[in-house]
Amino acid sequence: MQRTLERILKTDDSLGPTILRVSLGTVMFAHGAQKALGWFGGYGYGATMDYLTGPGGLPWLIAFLVIAIELVGSLALIAGAGGRAAALGVGAVMLGAILTVHAKVGFFMNWGGAQPGEGYEYHLLAIALAAGVVIAGSGAYSVDRWLTRKLESRSPATSRAGEIGARWAS
Repeated sequence: MQRTLERILKTDDSLGPTILRVSLGTVMFAHGAQKALGWFGGYGYGATMDYLTGPGGLPWLIAFLVIAIELVGSLALIAGAGGRAAALGVGAVMLGAILTVHAKVGFFMNWGGAQPGEGYEYHLLAIALAAGVVIAGSGAYSVDRWLTRKLESRSPATSRAGEIGARWAS
């Protein structure tokens, strides 16, 4: 169990993954806050659930998870807490959005208002950012990095190896 947790949390001090996760988390927070809280011109939890489970055709649990991942997952990404899991969730939500809504419209966003909806280019960018975090971890300035350091310093294998090395050196 601890090894699995270590693999999920493991990250280094790289700034690249930090930029990816904070950017993705910030953008997704705005969308999650629209759906869950009615902020930024959104409809709030009740109306969003009504839409997603009605015309959107999603089962209640999936609709709830979409909202939760966009709100809670975005905050986890910003903090870098469970970044890989949060990014995987966001990537899944974006893939679901492409498959259920945006693929039929085409690639491009609807900048000119000439399409019947929005294309999926934004969603692909979000999936790419999420994939970067899933692969690299949360990076510098993250809860995951702090936990990685704690786990590495407490690891019996690490401390035992240090003891053995110290004995050989003397």
